[in-house]
Amino acid sequence: MQNGAQKYNGGRSSLSAWLPTPQGAYVLEWELAQFDSAVEDVFGFRAVQVGLPEVDFLRQNRIPYRFSVALEPGARVAADPLQMPIATQSVDLVVLPHVLENHDDPHQVLRETERVLVPDGHVVISGFNPASLWRLRQLFGRNEAPWDASYIGLLRLRDWLRVLGFELNGGKFGCYAPPFREELWLRRFAFMEKAGARWWPITGGVYVVRAVKRVPGMRVVTPAWRKERARRRALAAIPQRSHKNNSHG
Repeated sequence: MQNGAQKYNGGRSSLSAWLPTPQGAYVLEWELAQFDSAVEDVFGFRAVQVGLPEVDFLRQNRIPYRFSVALEPGARVAADPLQMPIATQSVDLVVLPHVLENHDDPHQVLRETERVLVPDGHVVISGFNPASLWRLRQLFGRNEAPWDASYIGLLRLRDWLRVLGFELNGGKFGCYAPPFREELWLRRFAFMEKAGARWWPITGGVYVVRAVKRVPGMRVVTPAWRKERARRRALAAIPQRSHKNNSHG
């Protein structure tokens, strides 16, 4: 467990250093917009952000008690996500910005998240998409963030969430431009955002998904992620690719 914590801390620290770069700023701007949409309609009493305490991924949420948990400096609570000092079923919302791919035991991180969430509580997760140009860049990259992370495919993440009793209820792919280092080239390829979302939606460099913790015998009607209802690129279409009766092939 100690080794996992060390890898998590080192990976997150280098990711924090990468975010101010043109590449990092490009990803962060898109992700913050998605987190804003995902958390703004989640209500309750407690919300937790795990990691990257220097960025407020809960800024649009109206839950009164919000705090960060991380090993990095600046977190309100210093702890590894494998062992959060939080009571069982006491949190309404957990956000995990790039936590899973930077930890040696991502499945256990999800288990800990499930433990602290109340029934019908929400988790919002971001990660780099292995089915993208960013993954190709990773294959030829150096051992530095974000290329040193263990990218987790969305279908794999969906299966993990299902095993733990989570139900996906929103999400998006984004950042379709090639992972150029220079801001100039990122701007020149900005046209790929709309084109990518329309023609090859599952190849975005980054994804953000939201899931709700379901408990057998309980059912609470919750608002859908409104941004996803009107867009064909919503995550709801992704799981259908594995169904035998999928009309899209």
